[in-house]
Amino acid sequence: QVQLVESGGGDVQAGGSLRLSCAASGSISRIKTMAWYRQAPGKQRELVASITSGVTTTYADSVKGRFTISRDNAKNTLYLQMNSLKPEDTANYLCNAEVISLYYTTLNYWGQGTQVTVSS
Repeated sequence: QVQLVESGGGDVQAGGSLRLSCAASGSISRIKTMAWYRQAPGKQRELVASITSGVTTTYADSVKGRFTISRDNAKNTLYLQMNSLKPEDTANYLCNAEVISLYYTTLNYWGQGTQVTVSS
């Protein structure tokens, strides 16, 4: 079993910054692609950014130039540096990981999320 635990969310004023972390633990052999998603009340879950094991990154157009995704493979940890935050960035941010287990099965896991609230 694999657990993903997010941290770093909070309340911030527009223009401020936050850094989210997602720590993966459990029966992990290797983690392939990791990603951040977000979901605001009444809206569909959307992909914010993703990063492959080879550190190729992709970003939603709405966060390009403001957010930076990174990972520490030695610590099985994913990060999201969020700068120039806007009220429309307010959402629950969830971590996702494609994990190869110690038994060589590949499964997709989600964290519980961390809330980010940006006030104007």
